[in-house]
Formats: sequence, C-alpha cells, structure tokens
Amino acid sequence: MFGGHPASVGETYPRHLEFAFKFGVRMIVGGLACCVHGLFPFLFVTTGGRTVRELHAAILAKRFRSLTQGGDIPKPDFEI
Repeated sequence: MFGGHPASVGETYPRHLEFAFKFGVRMIVGGLACCVHGLFPFLFVTTGGRTVRELHAAILAKRFRSLTQGGDIPKPDFEI
C-alpha cells in the first residue's frame, strides 16, 4: 500500500515522495562526486563528507519536527 509507510513517518504520500526523491538525488550526486574524487583527488575534496553531514542533519531535523509536533520518533522500516 502506497500510504502505509508515509503515514508511519507522519507524511502524506506526495510529501514523502518529494522528500525521498530529493534525498536520493542528493545521495547520487554526492556519490558521483566521490567517484570523481577517487580518480582526481584534487576535485570534490569535501563534497562527499559534506553531503553525508547535510543528509544526516536533514533526517535529524525531520525527526525533531515530529517530536515537537507531539508525535513519536518515526521508526524506520529497517536499519542497516
């Protein structure tokens, strides 16, 4: 069901789609920057680490917003 997981993290399906899509694109761009950096170490020296920190901060902010709005901390479907 499309709405099950988004509802479990306090979002509508369109809002969840938007967040997940933007998050995924940022992961891809950061990953590509890391690959280029591997070939050419003088390029994208801080991009990979900065991308990870920014994405982590975005997830923490999302969980904090949920807490301050009276919700529980959203639990992921699984963790790696």
